[in-house]
Amino acid sequence: MDTIIVACKTIEDEVSIAKSDLGCSFPVEYIESGLHDRPKKLARTVQELLDDLKADRVLLCLGQCGNSMIGIKAADFELIMPKVDDCLSLLLGSSRKKSQISITDKAFFMTSGWLKGESTIMSEYQRSLRRYGKETAQSVIEMMYGHYKTMGLIDTGIDEMSKLYEKTEPMAKMLKLEQKTYEGSIDYIKQLLTGPWDPEHFIVKQPFEKVLSDDFLNML
Repeated sequence: MDTIIVACKTIEDEVSIAKSDLGCSFPVEYIESGLHDRPKKLARTVQELLDDLKADRVLLCLGQCGNSMIGIKAADFELIMPKVDDCLSLLLGSSRKKSQISITDKAFFMTSGWLKGESTIMSEYQRSLRRYGKETAQSVIEMMYGHYKTMGLIDTGIDEMSKLYEKTEPMAKMLKLEQKTYEGSIDYIKQLLTGPWDPEHFIVKQPFEKVLSDDFLNML
């Protein structure tokens, strides 16, 4: 059976290591990480890619992503994706875990993949700085991120966390956030690559079926 992986470039390292650990040779098509800021364009990009793929099965390594995956339609293949709200929940193991941490610690999550993305806190700050000046730039950043209390670094076991702390420290200081580490893993990704795809953790669509909002009900 011909299988293709479609994944967000933000978790490219995690997908690559999961494949290596499993000895998996499935080809991967990566979606630009910056599209998460533009849900409609993300949806169009994913749909256009799916429409062009020739495979028996596609493993969509993306979450609900701000409802952008709702309405996505499988082409002439089986489509399987994790039942999570986004890639952060995928790395933490569940949407419920991310939600609990977000509530108790008011955490803004970060991984090395997010730092490599097209749009980061620092890049947003630099754009505002060039456009508005220091005082206004600081106000914009505080307005966007001021409700967070913690910068949550997700440790999936593939990064040297001390180096990640060094990279994120300037952002944490600028936003007056406490840095904390939260345990994650790439096990969910590995299960997506191998199965079994139980309905509690995965959405399975047959050829030409659409992903529906109801598919994301009762996320773990």
